[in-house]
Amino acid sequence: MHDTLTELRGIVSRHTPGRYQSTVLPRVALYKDRAAPQPVSGVYQPMMALILSGAKEIAIGDRRLRYDPASYFIATVELPASGCVKPDQPNEQYLAVSLDLDSDQLASVLSEADVSLPTAEPAFAVNPVTSELLDAWLRLLRLLDAPKDIAVLAPLCEREILYRLLQGPQGAIVRQIARADSRLSQVRRAIALIRDQFDRPLRVEALADVAGMSPASLHRHFRTATAMSPLQYQKSLRLQEARRLILAGRDVAAAGFAVGYESASQFSREYARLFGSPPSRDAKSTKLTGESNRALAA
Repeated sequence: MHDTLTELRGIVSRHTPGRYQSTVLPRVALYKDRAAPQPVSGVYQPMMALILSGAKEIAIGDRRLRYDPASYFIATVELPASGCVKPDQPNEQYLAVSLDLDSDQLASVLSEADVSLPTAEPAFAVNPVTSELLDAWLRLLRLLDAPKDIAVLAPLCEREILYRLLQGPQGAIVRQIARADSRLSQVRRAIALIRDQFDRPLRVEALADVAGMSPASLHRHFRTATAMSPLQYQKSLRLQEARRLILAGRDVAAAGFAVGYESASQFSREYARLFGSPPSRDAKSTKLTGESNRALAA
């Protein structure tokens, strides 16, 4: 696998002039970065992320995960998270690729793949990478140097990557993305409502109705999937949006009220608990350095 990783690193480094690069390959993005002293917050979309150089530590709810070139990260629902790039060697560059997981593409692969039905499991995980998965990624990324072949060959490479994911440890959970009647799909309907109305008071009964579950069942399956309760999920979204507003220059109090907080002291306490410092410190840092919020990468 060493030679494959070396070639993948060369392709990603060559095609990523900045920190992040969308590509002509559908649903594929490239990342290049250095170690960051502070965690970066954001929301993972359903995706797989493959690190080629360096490592990353992420926090999702009460779970802490680390992944590197020996493993890959997969998320099958939208997940508020924070993460730090951690080089394995001094001055090592972080290189990674990601693939958004598309339900239609998965459904097409599932029509020909034999994957067992899932039980209730977390909707995210870190799994060991395989040579077969790396080989499929190499064939896909080589197309960046052969753009005339993308239309025909990229869908075949993506299908193989999805097939390898379906055959991996989280294959049963990946399958649920394409199933409208799965527990994961029910949780995702609740997540969509929270994200659309994160600045409003949360009514668990309304979430349960949208998900088609009882409140107790929703709470249990939601926590299993996301490592958070619905209320914790909403709180994380609120605080991440508030931080984005503050780093964009919004007044601290106005940012807290904009995301649904009625108490400035509660907002400050919960902000500091999540980000490690009060919002006033981030506001001051922004004014002094002009720093803007960075997106959570792969």
